[in-house]
Amino acid sequence: MTVYGSFPGARPRRLRTTPTMRRMVAETRLHPADLILPAFVREGVTEPVPIAAMPGVVQHTRDTLRKAAVEAAAAGVSGIMLFGVPEESKKDAAGTAGTDPDGILQVAIRDVRAEVGDDLVIMSDLCLDEYTDHGHCGVLDAQGRVDNDATLERYAEMAQVQADAGVHVVGPSGMMDGQVGVVRDALDTIGKEDVSILAYTAKYSSAFYGPFREAVGSSLRGDRKTYQQDPANVRESMRELALDLEEGADMVMVKPAGPYLDILAKVADAVDVPVAAYQISGEYAMVEAAAEKGWIDRDKAILETLTGIRRAGAQMILTYWATEVAQGLARG
Repeated sequence: MTVYGSFPGARPRRLRTTPTMRRMVAETRLHPADLILPAFVREGVTEPVPIAAMPGVVQHTRDTLRKAAVEAAAAGVSGIMLFGVPEESKKDAAGTAGTDPDGILQVAIRDVRAEVGDDLVIMSDLCLDEYTDHGHCGVLDAQGRVDNDATLERYAEMAQVQADAGVHVVGPSGMMDGQVGVVRDALDTIGKEDVSILAYTAKYSSAFYGPFREAVGSSLRGDRKTYQQDPANVRESMRELALDLEEGADMVMVKPAGPYLDILAKVADAVDVPVAAYQISGEYAMVEAAAEKGWIDRDKAILETLTGIRRAGAQMILTYWATEVAQGLARG
């Protein structure tokens, strides 16, 4: 005898039966256009320099950076975020190489713009830490503390030279109070109203930045806890968000991504501007290291981490796997 209406009547597993079924009902999809490639360019090198803590990532020469930009654009990646690594002898207390029109980052912006034009959104890190001999994101006062307002003056100069070099988007990342407003005014003053600002709205003082310090040749002494956010705090991020939007941010970002998906979701729910997340060096290094040991499936882990970031609300993801993932998505 057939019994109808037996438990369970609702069977969600019906929507997981085949790869095609799962693809059809997927709520979150990755696309190459979601991805932005962070890239490092080092002054004075003739060959790319591997970054030991980030297997597969290098400090580019000017020539290899151009090639990387072309490859990213061809893969459908939307943007490239450029970080300059100056010669050690050019670092000083004020980070003057960061505002030199012929400094490595400004030269790299011009190189990439000449190579790919508008086929990639060219973004630039607007911060002093790569260029200061003390490694902090701003200039120091007589007591050795980061001077917020004096640093803003330097950021205004940086914004202008980066805009003059041809950047589409500046990313003020130093977490100085008022940085977005000052950068907006600086850009508008020289007629660069079309240059956008990606605000590093929630940038936490994280243990996961370690490999990045190698990537940019950081000279940091001490820590950045007086200006980057406390990992314990949530409401603080929402206050930073309100301030950045009031000051004119065109896009906002959460950094790091993986450990702060809750913050990312709150930010995405609260705003009507594009939201980015930065999958940082430590997140990258952990996956690569575990995969090298054979402990995880590398490709599946990469896609899972990126899908989680996208699901939490990021419309744009900065990831060192951007080109590789975009190529894979294109192949299906």
